[in-house]
Amino acid sequence: MNTATIDSTIFKAYDIRGVVPTSLNEHIAHLLGLAFAKAALALNERTVAVGRDGRLSGPSLSKALIEGLQAGGVDVIDVGMVTTPMLYFAAQTLCTSGIQITGSHNPKNYNGFKMVLAGKAIYGEEILSLYQEMKKNMLEGQDNKVVPHQGALRRVDLSADYAQRITGDIVLKRKMKIVVDSGNGVAGASAPAIFRALGCEVIELFSEVDGEFPNHHPDPSKPENLKDLIHALQSSDAELGLAFDGDGDRLGVVTKDGQTIYPDRQMLLFAKDVLSRVPGGTIVFDVKCSQQLAPAVASMGGEPLMFKTGHSLIKAQMKKVDSPLGGEMSGHIFFKERWYGFDDGTYAGARLLEILSSSPNASDVLNALPTSFSTPELNVPCREGEPHQVTQSLLDIAKAKAHQHELPGADKSPALCDVDGLRIDWSDGFGLIRASNTTPVLVLRFEGQTHEALSRIERDMMALLRSVKPDATFQGSAH
Repeated sequence: MNTATIDSTIFKAYDIRGVVPTSLNEHIAHLLGLAFAKAALALNERTVAVGRDGRLSGPSLSKALIEGLQAGGVDVIDVGMVTTPMLYFAAQTLCTSGIQITGSHNPKNYNGFKMVLAGKAIYGEEILSLYQEMKKNMLEGQDNKVVPHQGALRRVDLSADYAQRITGDIVLKRKMKIVVDSGNGVAGASAPAIFRALGCEVIELFSEVDGEFPNHHPDPSKPENLKDLIHALQSSDAELGLAFDGDGDRLGVVTKDGQTIYPDRQMLLFAKDVLSRVPGGTIVFDVKCSQQLAPAVASMGGEPLMFKTGHSLIKAQMKKVDSPLGGEMSGHIFFKERWYGFDDGTYAGARLLEILSSSPNASDVLNALPTSFSTPELNVPCREGEPHQVTQSLLDIAKAKAHQHELPGADKSPALCDVDGLRIDWSDGFGLIRASNTTPVLVLRFEGQTHEALSRIERDMMALLRSVKPDATFQGSAH
């Protein structure tokens, strides 16, 4: 990439993410450091923690980012190679701002930055304002300036404190044997040892951190990435499988008989546990979650709140309503009760084990959770800028049809939700069409209480979509 330009497409809704070195490189990292330092100092934040996941480009990007932050006048705490939740932990216990260098679940040639400023994950306009500051610094030649008040740098290993915080909080009622698949992501360096410290016997899969991801891609939301975990469960006497994504902030769960327990079903267990100590608490979840979740939360005495998809957005909403628990269909689980409110795959896994250890058979508990028939997340490719236009047109049409009682299905008045795209809930299932905030695609999900309901809802929702976008076809599943 020509250093005289900045690719605006790397600035996503919740983070910065791009291909190394074409759209994201050391120069971009340095510019980000300068811009973030200015934003931090404006809030009287004088220290920023920096971590990185196991990607091959991490060390050089980290060095450039740290130099940019120091040149911008803030002190830096380098916590080294850690999971994204460990960086969040640093931004809770060592300071209140931090940047994690991570490509999350993207292909191995990607990397990016997840950011916390003054105690909150930044997104949307705040990320765009960093982009504007980076452009300004580059045009003015500020990216190479020598600053009189250079920030200091210190290195901190927080692995022991982080592990102690989890093991001091979680108590298992019996020993459990589990399989942990880290997919060669950075969680492999910390998670298995933490589970052992909790009293588990652990069979490890792909714990060696390797940015080439030689065994399978570290994204537990995709069924093909769970095959090794399922095989290990079938060929051993372990009772449960846990899987992590590349930066360790998402959790995948597989039962002994190879069933994936998706996050909206996990939330049924977590909500019941949390609400037993926080009666009346508001449980936040994203629009992709099962329609069974809200009534279940209400029956437990909680206040269900459906919200927009996006880890930064869910965290902000949880703060706003003082929620003890939040969750996303993608695998981000947010505990405020007994924890800090950020998404952490290892901690969520530990909380799950704590609940399941009260029963003699973990899979029996998980397989007994209410279930339904649903599609994976489906993507409809679009032109750049098209997804939000399509969803707005769909909303206009759906609201007009609802007003005339002309929406398809047996229900006279299905419930319309416009919090994030178009979601229609019938008595026997739901359909969702929303615009992705990270790539030019529509994200679709359909659920039915029966196979027949699922087929009807998918057919009717696709007909509605094709009335606006006649060429709409979906491409498999996607996060």
